[in-house]
Amino acid sequence: MPTTYPTLDLAIDLVSRPSVTPDDKGCQALLCQRLVPLGFKAEYINAGEVENLWLRKGTEGPVLCFAGHTDVVPTGPLEAWDSHPFEPEIRDGLLYGRGTADMKGSIAAFVVACEEFVEAHPEHTGSIALLITSDEEGPATNGTVKVIETLEARNEKIDWCLVGEPSSKDQLGDIIKNGRRGSLNAKLIVSGKQGHVAYPHLAENPIHKIAPALAELAATEWDQGNDFFPATTFQVSNLNSGTGVTNVIPGTAEALINFRFSTELTEQEIRQRTEGILNNHGLNYQIEWKLSGQPFLTAAGELVAASVSAIKAVTGLDTELSTSGGTSDGRFIAPTGAQVLELGPRNNTIHQINECVSADDLSTLTIIYRKILEGLLTKAI
Repeated sequence: MPTTYPTLDLAIDLVSRPSVTPDDKGCQALLCQRLVPLGFKAEYINAGEVENLWLRKGTEGPVLCFAGHTDVVPTGPLEAWDSHPFEPEIRDGLLYGRGTADMKGSIAAFVVACEEFVEAHPEHTGSIALLITSDEEGPATNGTVKVIETLEARNEKIDWCLVGEPSSKDQLGDIIKNGRRGSLNAKLIVSGKQGHVAYPHLAENPIHKIAPALAELAATEWDQGNDFFPATTFQVSNLNSGTGVTNVIPGTAEALINFRFSTELTEQEIRQRTEGILNNHGLNYQIEWKLSGQPFLTAAGELVAASVSAIKAVTGLDTELSTSGGTSDGRFIAPTGAQVLELGPRNNTIHQINECVSADDLSTLTIIYRKILEGLLTKAI
């Protein structure tokens, strides 16, 4: 392990900035200060109140891009933290603060890895890029997707993309995400007829109507998954009805539902099968669908090989490829044809009170990123 911790110092600087989504609080400007003097060209592709940064060194392909976000989730009650979430503190080898693991630690490792690589290989092949947004933890409508739209409009392609999401479970590098399930949301509103509970024959209870339909949706086997993805799952995340009193049958019942789906199903197939079940139950309903992201997969290729090799060389681990977990901004990048992987620190404290990351892991992660750069951008042309 290195005796100095430049990645830790940068992570502390970034975490000290209270960049609760969608605020950036100067984080991206700090990255520019570090990388522009090394030949990176900075371009802000902002949308609404969201700041997006595209940093690129080089004009030729292939392009290796590090993707991440400077925004963090809210802290929760400050009194519940053992130290202030935006005053990073090191205790027992762990750096505490909001965003240490998700994902300012990874961003710091990106930057230092790029600095060290460029110093050692000033004439490297291809291009290095960073795609940084302040809208990943929020609605993600003005963030990475806007940068990709801009790049696609001018036919500027990313060949390989490393997303710094915290992918590791028990040890740094034990798991990398080589894909993600799709996410499809819906708001289901079932209408009945409001009335007095003592006269149910004069009313129609929408809760009684919606419950059997939701039970069937929950019991349905949507698919069996495949070699890369677990089976599609259905969940009710919110159920709301009633007037707040005990003697009124409500007029409507509303459910928020979510499908995490594999490549065995399409969005349209899920919609059709869901609405078929609702129709079979004779519901008077409205449903509003919203797609958060399609499933994506990088099964093999140069990026997987370089990442697996780097992790093995640095940590000795045989990393596991996984598509588990939620969505990430990789869902906006993969459809362009890029190979996409998520590789970052342990995810055991993300979004929690007392979020933290191992200081040593930040240094190790920097070395892994640098070795991936070397594996992909130092080959003979």
